[in-house]
Amino acid sequence: MNSDMIVNLSTQAIHLMLWLSMPTLLAALVIGVLIALIQAVTQIQEMTLTFVPKIFGVFIVAALTLPWMMERLISFTIQMFNMIPMLVS
Repeated sequence: MNSDMIVNLSTQAIHLMLWLSMPTLLAALVIGVLIALIQAVTQIQEMTLTFVPKIFGVFIVAALTLPWMMERLISFTIQMFNMIPMLVS
């Protein structure tokens, strides 16, 4: 196992982490901006108002994208297990 393989595996793992976290983070961002816009228009400045819609939105997006996330994670895990003989020698 050389340093190029380690860098490549680390890069793949980081890319996978970013792709898997992107849907939930984008949902939280969009919901947060919409709630902030509503708060600015109505002049309701309640700090805790954004938490409940964000939690529900992130939960719904995570539930909808869970099959895709599991497919990507299983594929990456199988790839790592298949590389074990190459990494040991």
